[in-house]
Amino acid sequence: MTNPSNPSNDDDTPQDPLSEMLAKMFGGGAGGFDPQEIAKAAGLPSDPAAMAMMMQQVQAMFSAPSEGPVNWTMAHEQARRVAASDEDPSVTPLQRRSVDESLKLAELWLDPVTEFPSTGQLGRAWSRAEWVEATMATWRRLTEPVATSIAKALSDAISSQLPDEMKSMMGMMGGPASMLQNVGGAMFGMQLGQAVGALSKDVVGSTDIGLPLADGRMALLPANVAAFGAGLDIPEQEVQLFLAVREAAHVRLFTHIPWLTGHLLGSIERYARGIHIDMGKIEEAARDIDPTNPESLQGALSHGVFMPEKTPEQDAALVRLETTLALVEGWVDEMTAAAAANLPSAGALREMLRRRRATGGPAEHAFASLVGLELRPRRLRDAAALWSLLTEERGIEGRDALWQHPDLLPTAEDLDDPAGFAGRRRLLDSSDADVDAALQRLLSGGFDEDAAGEQDGDAAPDDAAGTGSGDGSGSGSGDGNASGDDPQDDQRP
Repeated sequence: MTNPSNPSNDDDTPQDPLSEMLAKMFGGGAGGFDPQEIAKAAGLPSDPAAMAMMMQQVQAMFSAPSEGPVNWTMAHEQARRVAASDEDPSVTPLQRRSVDESLKLAELWLDPVTEFPSTGQLGRAWSRAEWVEATMATWRRLTEPVATSIAKALSDAISSQLPDEMKSMMGMMGGPASMLQNVGGAMFGMQLGQAVGALSKDVVGSTDIGLPLADGRMALLPANVAAFGAGLDIPEQEVQLFLAVREAAHVRLFTHIPWLTGHLLGSIERYARGIHIDMGKIEEAARDIDPTNPESLQGALSHGVFMPEKTPEQDAALVRLETTLALVEGWVDEMTAAAAANLPSAGALREMLRRRRATGGPAEHAFASLVGLELRPRRLRDAAALWSLLTEERGIEGRDALWQHPDLLPTAEDLDDPAGFAGRRRLLDSSDADVDAALQRLLSGGFDEDAAGEQDGDAAPDDAAGTGSGDGSGSGSGDGNASGDDPQDDQRP
C-alpha cells in the first residue's frame, strides 16, 4: 500500500512530498521536475546523498516554527558542510605551535614601524570549520538587513504565483504566508551558507577581507596558508610569516582604534538597510523560469534577477565605505612591507596580495552577488602611497594619529592627490582653529566686551569735540587752526 505521506510515481518509486509540491508550484508534470538539476543550476551540491540530506532539512522546515525571516541554522549548517566538502583536516599541535610562533615574531617586527602596541594575544590556528564558527555571528550581522528584504520579496513573489490548490495545501501546514516565509528564509540561508563556506576555503586569516570577522581574534588557517603558497617557489615558513605580519597589523589597528570596527560594520548595515528589492523583476523571473529547463534558472541567477537595487544614496555610501576599506588595507600594506622588509620574497608576496585583494576571488564575488556589496579596496595602491607619503612628512606618530577620529582620516580626494593632503589639512586645521577661537570668545563673553568697547569709541569723538570748543571759546587757548578757522573771530572787540 502506498504511504499517503510519501506518494509514488507511476513506476512505484517513492516521491518525496517536497518534490511533488515544487513540481505543482512551478507547473512541472510528473517526471518533469528534477530537484537535483535545479540544485546544480543554482550552484548547490549535486551529490545525491548531499541533496537527499538537504531536501530532508528543507522539508523539515515546512512544519518547524519559524526562527525569523532568515533560517540562520540552515545557513550555519550549509557553511559547515561546504567548508568540509574538499576535506578539512584538523589542525595538528605542530601547526598550532608554528602559527603561534609566527604571529609572535610578526608582533615583534611590527613594534618599530607603528605607534600601536602589541595586543598580547595568543595566536590561533583554525581549520575551515573553526573559521566558520568564529565568524558566523559577524556574517549574520552584516547580511541580516538585506537578507530580511530578499526573503520577504521571494516569499511575496512565489505566493503571488501559486495556484489556489497549492495555497489550500499550504493552509493545512500553517498558512501560505508562514510557509513561504520559511521557504524564502531557507533559500537565502542556503545561499549565504554556500558563500561563507566557499570563503572558508580562500581566506588565510580572520581579517582577510579587511573586516574583523572574529571579534578581533588573531588567527591563521594552516591548510589555506599552504594552498596559498603552493607553486610559488617560496619556503612555506616565509609565506606564513608574511601572512602573519598582515594578520597582526590588521588586529592591532582594530584593537587600538575602538571606533573603527563599529564604523565599518555600521556602514555596511546602513547600506544594507537602504537596499530596495525590485519586486517586478522577481515576479517576472518567477513567471519566466521553466523548472524543466535548469539553464533558465541558472541564467536568471547569473544575470542578477534577485540582486537588490541600489539608489544614488547607496552609491554615495558605497564610495565612502570603499574609501575606508582602502585606507585600512593601504595602512596594513605599508606596515607589512616595512615590518617584513628582511624577508627575501616580501616584494613578490606583497604584489600578489595586492592583486588578490583588488580583484577578489570567486567566493568573494558569490558573496557580493548575494548581498549587493563588494568588500574590495579598489584603491588599495593609492591608499598605500598616501600612507607612505604621510610617514615621510609626519613620522610614524603623526601618521598613526590620523586614526584617532574618523574626521581626521584622508578622503577620496586625498587618494586622488596624496601630495596635496598636507596643504589641504593645514587649511582645514586653520579654519577649525578660527571657529574654535570664535566659539571660545562667544562663550567667555568676549564679543560683549568688544561691542561695549565699540560703543565707547563711538561716543569719544563727540566729547572731545565739545571739550575742544569750550576750551577755545572760553579760554582762547585753542591752537592756531582753532582760532583762525572763523574769520569773524578777528573782528571781535
